[in-house]
Amino acid sequence: MTNRSPPGERTVQLDVHILGRDFKVACKEHERAELQEAVAFLDGRMREIREAGKTAGVDRIAVMAALNIANELLRARRAPPPAPSAPPVATGASEVDAAGARRRIQSMQAAIDQVLAGQEKLF
Repeated sequence: MTNRSPPGERTVQLDVHILGRDFKVACKEHERAELQEAVAFLDGRMREIREAGKTAGVDRIAVMAALNIANELLRARRAPPPAPSAPPVATGASEVDAAGARRRIQSMQAAIDQVLAGQEKLF
C-alpha cells in the first residue's frame, strides 16, 4: 500500500464476515475503517451476484465479484482525468477527493487480495 503508517503503529487483526464466512484479516490500526468499508463493499457485491442466481458456489461468486471490481477499476483508470480547471465534483454536502479515492481503492484492493489469498486453499 502507498500509505505510510505512523512509526510504531500496531497491526490489528479483524474478524470479518463475507457472504456467510468468517475471515481473520490483519491491517494497521489507521486502516481499520477502510478495511471494514472494503469488506462491506465486497460482501454486498458478492450477495448481488448470488441473488442474481447465475453463479453457484462461493468460490465462483468471489471470482466474479473480483473480476467485476477489477473491471470497474481498470475503466476508471483509463478514463481521462478531469480538466485541471474543473471544480471538484460536489456530492451532497461534501466534495470528492480524487487522491483520497485512489488511496481507498488501493486499500480495498489490498483487502480483497488478503481475503482471496486465504481462499486459495479452497481452489
